[in-house]
Amino acid sequence: MQLLSRYFGAKDPADFSRYRDEGGYEGLQRALAMSPAQLIAEVERSGLRGCGGAGFPTGVKWRLRGLDAPTPRYLVCNLDETEPGSFKDRALLFGAPHQILEGMLIAAHALEVQYAVVFIRGEYAEGATVLRRALTAVQNAGLCRLPAGELRLDLHLSLGRYICGEDSAILNAIEGRRPNPRKKPPHIAQQGLWLKPTTVNNAETFAQLPGILRLGVDAWRALGVHGGVGTKLYNVSGPVRRPGVFELPMGTPLGEILETHAGGALSGRRIRGVLPGGSSTPFVLPDRFDTPMHFDAMAKIGSRLGTGGIIVLDDQHCPVDFLLATTRFFARESCGFCTPCREGLPYIQWLLQRIEQGQGEMADIDKIRSLGAEIAPNSFCALAPGALMPVLSGLESFQEDFRAHVEGQACPYGGRA
Repeated sequence: MQLLSRYFGAKDPADFSRYRDEGGYEGLQRALAMSPAQLIAEVERSGLRGCGGAGFPTGVKWRLRGLDAPTPRYLVCNLDETEPGSFKDRALLFGAPHQILEGMLIAAHALEVQYAVVFIRGEYAEGATVLRRALTAVQNAGLCRLPAGELRLDLHLSLGRYICGEDSAILNAIEGRRPNPRKKPPHIAQQGLWLKPTTVNNAETFAQLPGILRLGVDAWRALGVHGGVGTKLYNVSGPVRRPGVFELPMGTPLGEILETHAGGALSGRRIRGVLPGGSSTPFVLPDRFDTPMHFDAMAKIGSRLGTGGIIVLDDQHCPVDFLLATTRFFARESCGFCTPCREGLPYIQWLLQRIEQGQGEMADIDKIRSLGAEIAPNSFCALAPGALMPVLSGLESFQEDFRAHVEGQACPYGGRA
């Protein structure tokens, strides 16, 4: 069943009348018939987990914020999506803006907030105009008049930087400050935007809410397979026949996503491994492609579902070069606030570059391992630990490739990347 993607490809995704005529805003109406406490309990019972990468249970996050939190209360939609390999939220922004807005209205009622912000990646400016037209229609229809009062909902276009996706850095960015992560505690549920109670959820998390309320929790949960619940937007990038975004039952096996939906590897090539949830997740190798793509199953095999953004590595691309590219990105995007991340990631980038260029030594590989063990637990936020996940798992998964670079004093792929 297509809940998130059924509006993709519409001639005018911001068309309010068409969305409403096809069942849009029914979920909101059912939510408004519940008290905030009842609504939070329903979302908690659904088992919905955050779709931005961390996978924390949404209903639990809302309940822990508490309905006794002081007012005003704020709500933020994280549509920054600067994780390399993830572009599902872009598909929602351009293809289903009303789905995002309806979900935010449901959450605003559950949390009794007075002000909400959609924080949008700067490169998605064209999509922001689509969302703005949809928002204007929603406001004109009076749907922002909630039981707790009129909801003010603003759009904020990011100036860029990966770190803005961190749940407290995004608040500094909205406030016009340098987007460094904040020290916790206090947690943003107590002191967030302008030091008021704030809840931050990913765009897909909000977009899931209308379907949960419209179908009912039990029917929505039953859409999942192999221990998953509901549906999920997975996206696949890299050397496959049909890269793209696919809405599938949560828990669809990784191999099925790659072979059936993405079409498998390009002709004459073989998939060696994938990063299953964007570029800050550990590798999964072909012998584990039967693993269901949901949070718990991925964790059991030592990886993470993350955003569900699958990046494919095949046998024609050097894994050292692949890891050098991801590390270069994270080293550049470090906010520079803490020493382990600011100094450690560029150093690991330099070591990988030495190895890729045929100038490395076996001691460099050991140095990357030891640095990874020091950087991850001593960093201020999750950027550096996430950056190290593919590197440290890649050292184990592709040991022979690293050894060949050092022993041959050259990249054995000969620049075929």
